[in-house]
Amino acid sequence: MKPAAFAYHVPDTAEAAVTLLAELGEEAKFLAGGQSLVPMLALRLAAFEHLIDLRAVASLRGIEGRADSVWIGAGTTHAEVGRCAEISRRVPLLARATPLIGHFQIRNRGTIGGAIAHADAAGEYPAVALALDAGLEALSPRGRRVIPAADFFTGMWSTALAADELLTGMTFPVWPGRCGFAIEEFARRSGDFALAGAVIAVRLDAGGRVDRCAVVVFGLGPTPVRAARAEAELLGREVAEVNAAAIGRTAVAELTSIPADLHGSADYRRRIGTAMVARAWRRAAQEASDD
Repeated sequence: MKPAAFAYHVPDTAEAAVTLLAELGEEAKFLAGGQSLVPMLALRLAAFEHLIDLRAVASLRGIEGRADSVWIGAGTTHAEVGRCAEISRRVPLLARATPLIGHFQIRNRGTIGGAIAHADAAGEYPAVALALDAGLEALSPRGRRVIPAADFFTGMWSTALAADELLTGMTFPVWPGRCGFAIEEFARRSGDFALAGAVIAVRLDAGGRVDRCAVVVFGLGPTPVRAARAEAELLGREVAEVNAAAIGRTAVAELTSIPADLHGSADYRRRIGTAMVARAWRRAAQEASDD
């Protein structure tokens, strides 16, 4: 099938893009990498009278190292994120998540902003943004604001972005000290969306005790979820004292609406999620201990 007819717009600044969106209203849609939107249009699962292509907006692309963070433009492709030495060194969790996204063709076209704004419950970048407390920058005709990742994902394919806002960039804080990071997911085939996954970041103090951590599970509900109870159990403990399987069970026990579909029952996904958290914890804890 082919998409329904639409008018095509190519603004060259972010300000022009949001002004155009405000003028055109709900019949308009931003087009970034198009790796999610274009298939939906082609299958007539979605239709818009206007598409606003963001590829000509240079300010939406780029990676900038800052004192205690790394800024990434929303229009930066997955491939650019994956091969950036600055990200690999200072935000390794983001670099490790990138190869898990689709296939190399998708990573060459898809953008980090598109992936985060699409807010797929099984997406890797939303889970990493949540784990690292990223700040997500939005622009509208009213001005700019920063939305904490903890407040950004509101439901399946829905976010805190207003109807006239554009995601322009994101800031990922750099974790100093003895840190370890891991992302684990289970998918039936390479490149498929995960049936369940886990992201873990951990930092140890001079005595080898956990003094900061983030545990996020994804693919097990409408949004990625911070496992607050599991994080609380980890804080202050020595790595050797932690039972990885128990942390996995605690993290997944907090979830209340695990989906069931043709790919697996809720119980099956729960067991996978438990195993992914345990596996991610072992990898992250080992990396922090070896630092």
